Amino acid sequence: MPGAGKTTLARSLSKAGFPVVVMGDAVREAAKYANLELNDSNLGSIMINLRKERGSGAIAHLILDNIKAIATRETPPKALVVDGIRNIEEVKVLESVGPVKLLAVHGSTFTRFEHVKSRGRTDVPTTLSDFSERDKRELYVGLSHAIALADETISNNCISIDQFCHQVLEIIERWILETKRHIK
Repeated sequence: MPGAGKTTLARSLSKAGFPVVVMGDAVREAAKYANLELNDSNLGSIMINLRKERGSGAIAHLILDNIKAIATRETPPKALVVDGIRNIEEVKVLESVGPVKLLAVHGSTFTRFEHVKSRGRTDVPTTLSDFSERDKRELYVGLSHAIALADETISNNCISIDQFCHQVLEIIERWILETKRHIK
């Protein structure tokens, strides 16, 4: 869900050496291409319209070339982080490139709203009511199904950013080892 801590984790994992691809960047690029202001309403409409026009995996298709370029580097990374998966169909698209593990990040509504407000981005809902509408939009595109089928879930309530990031790094490292064992 928005504000749960996905971007904080992505930044932390990037610092740990994992390349990060942000699905929301593809939506923002589509909005810029359409000469739309980068606000919550426009980005939400773009996200939904892309999926209506091109299918539920549309945003994942938009980032595939970037992922393939990273995966085929002379020295490919141990893993790649995709920030912002919203539905299982996107996972299926990404599986065309390689194994995918899905981590659901949970945060209470209040915690998430506070995180979103602190971002300073133009697409931030200004009221809890607007934030609730954004949540409904995210659920509409299938986020609840992705969360339910995640390989693992972590909570971002009542822990420090360092603890949160450390726990996720441990999960990622474990997944890398498990994936290596399955590939052999």
